Amino acid sequence: MTRPLRLCFVAYRGNMRCGGQGVYLWFLARELAKLGHSVDVIVGPPYPDPMPFARSLTELPNEQFWGRWFAGRAKAMLPEPNPFKIFEPLNFYELAGSYFGFLPEPFAFSVRAFREISARLRAGARYDLVHDIQCLGWGILGLRALGLPIVSTVHHPLTVDRRASFVRDESLRDALGTMTFYPIGMQSTVARRLDRMFTSSRVSAKQITRDFGIAPERISMVANGVDTDLFRPDPGVQRSENEILCVGRAGDPNKGIKTLVEALAKLPAKVKLTLVDEDGPDNVGRKRAEALGIADRLDIVGRVPIDTLVRLYQRATLVAVPSRYEGFGLPAVEAMACGTPVVACRSGALPEVLEVGGGGLLVERDDPDSLAAGLRTLLEDHELRAKLAARGRDRVNAAYAWPRVAKATADVYAEVLRERGRPARTTTSESDGRRRANQSSPSSAA
Repeated sequence: MTRPLRLCFVAYRGNMRCGGQGVYLWFLARELAKLGHSVDVIVGPPYPDPMPFARSLTELPNEQFWGRWFAGRAKAMLPEPNPFKIFEPLNFYELAGSYFGFLPEPFAFSVRAFREISARLRAGARYDLVHDIQCLGWGILGLRALGLPIVSTVHHPLTVDRRASFVRDESLRDALGTMTFYPIGMQSTVARRLDRMFTSSRVSAKQITRDFGIAPERISMVANGVDTDLFRPDPGVQRSENEILCVGRAGDPNKGIKTLVEALAKLPAKVKLTLVDEDGPDNVGRKRAEALGIADRLDIVGRVPIDTLVRLYQRATLVAVPSRYEGFGLPAVEAMACGTPVVACRSGALPEVLEVGGGGLLVERDDPDSLAAGLRTLLEDHELRAKLAARGRDRVNAAYAWPRVAKATADVYAEVLRERGRPARTTTSESDGRRRANQSSPSSAA
């Protein structure tokens, strides 16, 4: 069994509602703490929910200039209440990067994390290993230069997002913006120099090998987890007979929401779609539903708290995952954990997930007719839904429950430390570091 380790997680965004990286950070840190490991978390905004299981949680602020810029709030770019903070080097870099149309957040956060961890090491703290989550900024290489073993998790490389952005672009100017926005050169260079890369599926591992140039043997395929105590069936929640649930951002072409709305139009009028996404007049799903005359059959509920999300899974007849690409497919796993059958597209890692979970049907990607046929099959066949629901719940609980995933992750940590010539144990707590420093100082010798 791996001995307790002193771990430090760094994540440039930490909130669960900002994406899968926030979910991964919170639950993995919790489960590693349950296994007896000491966990410090250093995170950027939007910040995570409270993490009482962590030894410490340090929030590194930034001004979120790029978010304001891309939201059309250029006049609100100066920091408040002190606009002179703009002249702090990293703030100025983030402002300039936002104006020039590229994503400055991963690099700036990595430098802030490097400064924070360096200060802790100077004060006597020690870490067995640092786990970066999807940042891969230059500052991470600084931590490695200090002698720290570094691993990183990438659910899929940014090249996937860039290709999806090209699909969305409508002009040469848009395409040029896509070319400059994603810091792929930085991330691929950093990734090739780390001790190990984690990813969650075979298809993602192949993508990382191809696009980042990382040798396959340096990639550890450890699937994402799901809290099967939280995401579970609830007999007290009445199932809707004609409700399709989808969890996905319509503005991301990879999520396939437009295709799903087109499939909805091919189903009987009594069938409704609930979409967990931010609403607004520019929502792609809403605009497509209005064009097809089915806006009254679409309910966009926003980004909901996790307990509300669980109830939505428990209530739905089935869950649709119409994605054009998924590095894992967390909504499919969460749905199966709740005993809700899934209809997913044959794309990315979704075939792997449904093969393991066994709780759904696969249909063709980008094909409203194929998607509508799969949805109709489950909507009309109660016995098949019940069979898939029971099988999906059992298999997801066995394969994807967080305790299993955390144990597999800790085993990789131990393997990395053995490769680095370090024992898989923690004798390097902050107090130990201070004691050794005192023992070697002139005052302690006296």
